[in-house]
Amino acid sequence: MALMEISVVPLGTGSTSLSHYVAKVCDVLIELGVDYKLTDMGTIICCDVDKAFEVARKLHEVPFNQGAKRVVTTIKIDDRRDKEVKLDQKIKSVEEKLEKK
Repeated sequence: MALMEISVVPLGTGSTSLSHYVAKVCDVLIELGVDYKLTDMGTIICCDVDKAFEVARKLHEVPFNQGAKRVVTTIKIDDRRDKEVKLDQKIKSVEEKLEKK
């Protein structure tokens, strides 16, 4: 399994508001049955790496389908193969270490 952080940003829309684009991205993730977590600066997805690239391509198209003429998509993939990866696992690990102090 891999974690992918993705940020899909439409440019030149005439508005600083992006929430309706983000909502549509979440709709697509739900339709695809992908485990995800929305953050203030992007979306984190948990799935196998092949599926992550497929999902990234579909999410990149969302703003275009809503009329955007230019889209910048940034992805980061953490593909860990030595153990199972889950959403929030890294956060829990850090919190456990903080509790030990």
